[in-house]
This record gives sequence, C-alpha cells and structure tokens, in this order.
Amino acid sequence: MPFANYKVPAGTLSAEQKELIIHRTTDLYAEIYGDQARANTMVLVEEVADGGWGIADTVLTLAKLQGK
Repeated sequence: MPFANYKVPAGTLSAEQKELIIHRTTDLYAEIYGDQARANTMVLVEEVADGGWGIADTVLTLAKLQGK
C-alpha cells in the first residue's frame, strides 16, 4: 500500500489545504503505480506542535520557519 506522511507546523494549513495535499499525493501514486493504487493509498497529514521538532540540532518553531 502506498503511504505518505506529511509533518506540518500545527495550525498552518486549512482543511482545504490538507485535502489538496491528500488528493495530489493520491493522484501522484496513481500516476506512478497505476490507478489500482488509488484505493489503497494512505496519506497522513500530521500537525506537529510548535517547537516539537528539529533539524541539525536546532529546535524548529513556526517563527524560525517563517524567517522571523
């Protein structure tokens, strides 16, 4: 089963934007694996709490991601 897991900063995407990510990801998997993959494609959009992740030993916050 194709599976995609997107981690996004909490509160930054609307329900419509999450739905768009799910639709486009499903379409991409169907394009790659054939339309039969559509029914088994799982897409998870997870909201991560501000400061709940990091990269290169640095805690990421929404302000840092926005360059503030």
